[in-house]
Amino acid sequence: MRADRLVAVLLLMQSRGRVTAAEVARELEVSVATARRDLEALSTAGIPVYPQAGRGGGWSLVGGARTDLSGLSEGEARALFLLLGPAAGSAEAKGALRKLVQALPRTFRADAVAAAEATVVDDRRWGEQDRDRPPMVAELQTAVIRRRKVRVSYANHAGKRSEWLLDPLGLVDKNATWYLVAGSDRGRRTFRVDRILSMRSTDEIARRPDDFTLEQAWDEVVGEMEERRSRLWATVIVPGRYAYVLRDQFGRHVEQVGPVDAEQVRVRVGAPTALDIARHLAGWGTMIDVTEPEPVRAELARIGAELSARYR
Repeated sequence: MRADRLVAVLLLMQSRGRVTAAEVARELEVSVATARRDLEALSTAGIPVYPQAGRGGGWSLVGGARTDLSGLSEGEARALFLLLGPAAGSAEAKGALRKLVQALPRTFRADAVAAAEATVVDDRRWGEQDRDRPPMVAELQTAVIRRRKVRVSYANHAGKRSEWLLDPLGLVDKNATWYLVAGSDRGRRTFRVDRILSMRSTDEIARRPDDFTLEQAWDEVVGEMEERRSRLWATVIVPGRYAYVLRDQFGRHVEQVGPVDAEQVRVRVGAPTALDIARHLAGWGTMIDVTEPEPVRAELARIGAELSARYR
């Protein structure tokens, strides 16, 4: 059950006073059964929501009750604004943040403001150029929120072009590279936004499974990608004081096997191909010793011979 949908139901009730399950289903584009479960969940959670049977009945908030952020504890408020502050980059987001502060109990506001301003997130590597967000991201976000199908023209990593009618489910920012997770007639797919050549939103309602969560879907994508990125493993002997550099190079695809002697350690590193591993290790020269597999050793020998021939 999605927390954001429950909040949407509650806000809908606040604006209308009384709603039926059918009205909630129509507004949120879910089934009547799902809407009824959401209303019952609000009541079970302690929100003053109650059903009224009969003609003209429906679900209402007791006494026209309204919700704000006053239910947050001091620690919860601080954690929330530590998270929201660095994300509020636009004028609209900063305006929303100011309104959220005013919705807090007065005694929490000073700490909330301080928490929002306590952190700046700079996800650029040193020496890296600024990477702008693709302009298509905003259009896709709108399609996700409004639950509208989109038609896209897409070029894969080899430049092959294809046409898709998609149910946009969510967007992920992975180190400044944006991905669209979407449903299609060929199952769920993930698309790099910077490879989408064109996009057009339609009036068709996008399908979204009731049990879908973007976080879980992205975890599955990452798991599949990381498995592909470590199809081949090599064993390397490296000075222990420099093992951390290999961890920076290979990320999660590093396994420290154990010490060789007082100064050296044995580690395993993974990548899709022997050439990928050799390219990462060639700059180490004789500081490391690749003991196996033979294809990686052969690639290192080839790279060394090419460099020697050119710069002799």
